Amino acid sequence: MSLRFAADCVVLDIEGTTSATGFVVDVLYPYSRSRFGPLLTERAAEPAVRRAAEQVRTLLGEPAADAPRIVQALNSWLDEDRKATPLKTLQGIVWSEGFARGELVPHFYEDVVPALRRWRAGGVRLHVYSSGSVAAQRAWFGHSAQGDLLPLVDGLYDTENAGPKQSPGSYRAISEAIGAPPGRTLFLSDRPAELDAARTAGWLTAGVRRPGEPYYAQGTGGHPETGSFAGIDVARAGSGP
Repeated sequence: MSLRFAADCVVLDIEGTTSATGFVVDVLYPYSRSRFGPLLTERAAEPAVRRAAEQVRTLLGEPAADAPRIVQALNSWLDEDRKATPLKTLQGIVWSEGFARGELVPHFYEDVVPALRRWRAGGVRLHVYSSGSVAAQRAWFGHSAQGDLLPLVDGLYDTENAGPKQSPGSYRAISEAIGAPPGRTLFLSDRPAELDAARTAGWLTAGVRRPGEPYYAQGTGGHPETGSFAGIDVARAGSGP
């Protein structure tokens, strides 16, 4: 059964929704662990690296924390799957470089890219909202096996420029930024708490349940659900019957 929505915008989660969590955990996390140390020691003066390092020190309450201590904290947060902004920033830097060099190729479920192209061809605007940094999102969509997907995407949002994904205020902030009515904005995610926050902000929601993903057994908490983007029809007002 297809889910049908009248929406002007679709906002996409990545991990567990467009892409496999296993790829992130089994490929991207080890890649970033191997590069945190060199990044923090060899490129400490770069503004983005310096700012993220200071954010780590603030979160730790250790103003004098050196590079090895920061790396230790980052790896600990990876183990906890903690959505810490400086962790996501530094991951974004190393992943972007890995994608650009061809050492990493982002994963998309096979039903995702055709759906994105179909929705965009129908005039629906597409945005991304992920706990991964904007830099990581840009690299992810820019280096897919299906080519550069960034022309399909109108905006990228993360926990730094929008806020925590389980806070309704973050979705309100995105609505203001994209200029679309909440009631005509559809959010796709595998996490019920995120879907709840989006619905509280007045958004349309659909839970994406893919076998093998961490939240599959939990269900979607009463939100409409689908196991594939192929089962979602999105149409703008006046664009169809």
